[in-house]
Amino acid sequence: MKVYITLCLSVYLCKALVESDPDAILEDKDVLVLTKSNFEWALKQHKQLLVHFYAPVSGQSLGSILEFREAAGALKQAESEVRLGGVDVKKEKDLAASLNVTAIPSLRLYLSGNKNNPVYCPDLKSSATILTWLKRRKGLSADIISNLTQLEKFVGEEELVVLGLFKDLEEGMVKVFYETAADIADLPFGVTGNDEIFSKYEISGDTVLLIRKSKPDEQFEMGSGTVKTDLVQFIRLYEMELVTEYNGETASKILNSVVLNHFLLFINKTEEGFEEIYLAFKTTAEKLRGKVLFVMIDVIEPRNGRVMEYFRVRSEEVPQIRMVNLSDHVQYQLPSDKFDTQTLLDFCLKYLDGKAKPKLQSESIPENWDTQPVKELVGMNFELVAFNHNKNVIVLFYAPWSSESHALFPLWEELAEHFRENEDVVVAKIDVTANDVNIHLREKYPSIKFFPAVYSERVVPYSGKRKLKPIVTFMKKEIEKAKTDKAKEEERRKKYLNEQKAAVKEEL
Repeated sequence: MKVYITLCLSVYLCKALVESDPDAILEDKDVLVLTKSNFEWALKQHKQLLVHFYAPVSGQSLGSILEFREAAGALKQAESEVRLGGVDVKKEKDLAASLNVTAIPSLRLYLSGNKNNPVYCPDLKSSATILTWLKRRKGLSADIISNLTQLEKFVGEEELVVLGLFKDLEEGMVKVFYETAADIADLPFGVTGNDEIFSKYEISGDTVLLIRKSKPDEQFEMGSGTVKTDLVQFIRLYEMELVTEYNGETASKILNSVVLNHFLLFINKTEEGFEEIYLAFKTTAEKLRGKVLFVMIDVIEPRNGRVMEYFRVRSEEVPQIRMVNLSDHVQYQLPSDKFDTQTLLDFCLKYLDGKAKPKLQSESIPENWDTQPVKELVGMNFELVAFNHNKNVIVLFYAPWSSESHALFPLWEELAEHFRENEDVVVAKIDVTANDVNIHLREKYPSIKFFPAVYSERVVPYSGKRKLKPIVTFMKKEIEKAKTDKAKEEERRKKYLNEQKAAVKEEL
């Protein structure tokens, strides 16, 4: 109760202050609340104004709002001349339009009251990177490494560091290095001109090293024509390992990678065969670095549930591989249950050549789909057929590249022939890799489910022997049970209607 009263009083006092002083700007957690009416005044009041443009309903914006507030508090506590302000673009549409704001969320640094030429900030995901970026703009953007002792400490502080080796630390190509360091705030940058360090890494000319786990990983030789974008591209390309495991720390780097083609391996790391598949995956990654980003997702990690839900991957279906391009988010699925290097490489090359077929939510309904003994279902007609209360439907959920699935096709033809004279029975199959269905498939393909002719949407899994006689026996038992249940439901409905009719007569 005390907290509630304090918050209410705080809001009241802030509003009263604004009303009594028209020049005052409301603050929210140390962030200036910027509007069309006070934006110009804020620019005049603060020589350096870092502005966060956001939309509250956006998931990305929510995370950035919290990080921005944390950075604002740290700067205010340090009595920095930089102030942080926020613009809710949903409320301040006119202001956002006048400033030509298109990317949400985004950051801009306004200097000396000039609203027409802001500094467009890189994608700063955390309060730490915001503070680092501002610090590097103000002073030297890289740590000076003067000797081997300092080097050992520098390379051991983080898993990945960027080290620039330059003969001249003030003029020439080192300036490109400093400009790059100022913009890439999420990585530690060091620079050295020390001869012993040059000798340690067997380097003679101006070079940038990526040092991973204290060991040189990649290097970039600076030339007279090298510009900042070249160096940024190199760092962003090679900062990721050959195979990056998706987790809370790597997620933002994966999503913001300069490589837009992402090859995703969904796998259970504890299952037998993991090491072999991972090795093939990593070997393939070596051949396509710079063209495709290889990402591994452990399906037994609870925090990966959201990404699995997005890609509609179930733990029962792994290992499974998807290709996705972040510019259009179209998904492609590896059409094979083999995960050797050649199969993975062939699929990637086919995708890069534009010859791979995308994974669709539903294929088109085939012509004459219901004229054959075994009906071919797709996403668009699945529920219409499966949940028809006048039909008993048995469905084979299969994958076209699965040898186990193909082995059941002759059996399915036999089953359809067995029930050929029974109009109440439908024998069908559906490719679950190309069609999404709104039921929970717990088993890995191929799986068999029975949909009885009842009014409720009942699903009965079949787990017996995959032979004609036991399947027929199972179906007949379920059909008889469905008849009984349906008759009871019809009797209940009939009784309900009679009661309603009687009630109407009494009212009349």
